[in-house]
Amino acid sequence: MFEALSDRFEGIFKRLRNSGSLTADEVDEVLREIRVALLEADVNVKVVRNLQNRIRERSVGTEVHQALTSAQQVIKIVNEELTNTLGGETIRITYASKPPTVVLMAGLQGSGKTTNSAKLARWFKAQGRQPLLVGADLQRPAAVEQLRVLAGQIDVPVYSEPTDPVAVAQGAVAEARRLGRDVVIVDTAGRLAIDEELMAQVRDISAAVDPDYTFLVIDAMLGQDAVTVAEGFHASLELDGVILTKLDGDARGGAALSVKEVVGRPIAFASTGEKLDDFDLFHPDRLAGRILGMGDMLSLIEKAEEAFDQEQSEIAAKRLMEGTFTFDDFLEQMNAIRKMGPLSNIIGMLPGIPKEVRDVQIGDKEVGRVEAIIRSMTNAERANPDLIDTSRRQRIARGSGTNPTEVAQLITQFKEMRKMMQQMGGGAMKRVKKKTKKGQKKSAKGGGRTTAKGTVPSPARDFRMPGLDPLADQLEKAGIDIPGLDLGGRND
Repeated sequence: MFEALSDRFEGIFKRLRNSGSLTADEVDEVLREIRVALLEADVNVKVVRNLQNRIRERSVGTEVHQALTSAQQVIKIVNEELTNTLGGETIRITYASKPPTVVLMAGLQGSGKTTNSAKLARWFKAQGRQPLLVGADLQRPAAVEQLRVLAGQIDVPVYSEPTDPVAVAQGAVAEARRLGRDVVIVDTAGRLAIDEELMAQVRDISAAVDPDYTFLVIDAMLGQDAVTVAEGFHASLELDGVILTKLDGDARGGAALSVKEVVGRPIAFASTGEKLDDFDLFHPDRLAGRILGMGDMLSLIEKAEEAFDQEQSEIAAKRLMEGTFTFDDFLEQMNAIRKMGPLSNIIGMLPGIPKEVRDVQIGDKEVGRVEAIIRSMTNAERANPDLIDTSRRQRIARGSGTNPTEVAQLITQFKEMRKMMQQMGGGAMKRVKKKTKKGQKKSAKGGGRTTAKGTVPSPARDFRMPGLDPLADQLEKAGIDIPGLDLGGRND
């Protein structure tokens, strides 16, 4: 969603880094470029003006850190002020002292209330809570049935009855107490536009259940209309936060940058995909970092922690360093990476990655081709690829819908990866060394230190991840060389 805005900021900051120190006129020029970039991203003009004024005030003031150049200081200020515009801090969810904690979901029809109610229930369940979903949208056909289907995927019960929305909500709270459910999420009805009937119904439900949190679900694709919708609901409901959906879309992203400052309520959660697990707390500092091209390592680490089993990963790493890593181990780790989401999204979280690399799309097709080849091998072949001769390659190719050349390339790349990792893990570091003078070691062959202290020897060939040729091709076309890393795994 923020690709265009991120590209603009990347260009602005590139010029800043090359300039060293900045004059007042140069700061004004940078601010003009920032203003144009934000307006093009459909950010509210009032928000743009306020952000620009705050950056100018701090940039031309006395806040100059001795360790930073003027240009670096401006970048730091822009990052901090953009974070403040997005909300400053991640919302902290607290729970009612006397359960259940009641959450009211409001929004226009089509904004994704029902789906995000299920996503929120899954999130609460991951926090160790016992949620109950409430189908209080009795106007949209099959709304309750949709909620039941989604709830079935996360094993959460749904309460609803064919009476009226207020009675359903009241009954749900009583049912939650009876069942020992400590969180109640009420999915309410929506309209195509804000009207008095919608507001009256939502107000009545709110008065009946006295929610601990009232969240407005907003489609990020609405742009500036999203701010208008938020203002309308906030005037009637006293919102506690916003759930922003479709952040994975191709809209310009102005809603995310405008809601907090205009409405005065934070973005609480963000939905970044269609799957129920594509949903999490909204982190203003992380999004600001991604917009400014600084990456998002914390989110990447969290995704890795969710996807990888620590014990299995340690075993796989040990085998990789010992040279006993098998195709089964590789398949297991590759599937864990797939759980983290598209590889292009993972690459986008890394700091300092050029635009040409971020834009490379690697879908399940490429990864699926590798998986098909491996699954067409026998158990013995996966454990010992040296068994695979010409006839076996032909059989594996037929079974995976590929050709023998692709099978041979994957096997060669896998062997090279395993051999190189074995060298890095110990083979090249296990030379017998004798201490000489302080800070140096001498090998048994009489040579001096071959690597800097605290480093590992560089492999004779680049590190290669088998099977990801599209990324390597795009890197080559863009003229980008990442030292020591050839994701394509080609043999040229």
